[in-house]
Amino acid sequence: MNAIPWRDRVHGEDQLVEQLQLLVSESAKRRALALLDGVAELGTVADVARELDKSWNAIDKAIKKNGPQAPT
Repeated sequence: MNAIPWRDRVHGEDQLVEQLQLLVSESAKRRALALLDGVAELGTVADVARELDKSWNAIDKAIKKNGPQAPT
């Protein structure tokens, strides 16, 4: 039997989810900046996508969604 009441466990898990969502958001912003560095180095989004074996559309969306000009 669990000694911690279920409400406390739910609250603790909610806090953990919030922390993880913040970490994911910060990571996505750093990744977008790295992708932009790749574009600066290689020349185009398509070149970065080929280098990473991803679709250019996925790279473009990641930059637009999480890059420096992205809405907050």
